[in-house]
Amino acid sequence: MYLCNQMDDKHYLQSLINEGEHQQQDFKYRVSDALKLAKSVSAFANTDGGRLLIGVRDDGHMSGVRSEEEIYMMHQAAYRYCRPEASIKFDTYHVEGRTIVIATVPPSDKRPICVVNEDDKPRAYIRIADENIVASPVHLAIWRESQNPKGTMMTYTETVSKLLAAMQGQRLTLNQIVRRSAIPRHKVITLLARLIRFHIAQWEYTDQQFLFSPL
Repeated sequence: MYLCNQMDDKHYLQSLINEGEHQQQDFKYRVSDALKLAKSVSAFANTDGGRLLIGVRDDGHMSGVRSEEEIYMMHQAAYRYCRPEASIKFDTYHVEGRTIVIATVPPSDKRPICVVNEDDKPRAYIRIADENIVASPVHLAIWRESQNPKGTMMTYTETVSKLLAAMQGQRLTLNQIVRRSAIPRHKVITLLARLIRFHIAQWEYTDQQFLFSPL
């Protein structure tokens, strides 16, 4: 029975590994830094959720978790360095003498889940394809908007019209929009978040920058 379970675990893990790294899956060969692991936890929690296969190399080789210290750092990543604490479930698998841990992170309803570094400076991450990217100020505003029960309507004010005119159907960075519109940066961030929430504008990540455009 034990051998059968080992084979089932191996087949299950291999099926996940065959998917490669993607929007909802990341491989971690070793856990040498809980802060780095926390970035993945934050990114998954702030996006669509996902799982970390810990003890798996980038090439898919199952090398295994090497020590109890690594398992301790996994818990630190979720419960010490993430604010608010991220929900995370750890499942341990034993295959051919190696221990593989799957950390499953559901999407959070308390976004943003931020990573607090040694300087106590919080940063939120999002998951784009197989990368963890620092969330833009607009994403932070979108999350604030989504938690505002009063923000259920979109009003076309003169400022909104001015903002849309400045964008002129182009894909622009936040700084470009601020310069073109001559609207204070904090107002541009708030309005972009609202426009995106109501599907009037959109964002994309291209060439390592966030671009915004009308729909």
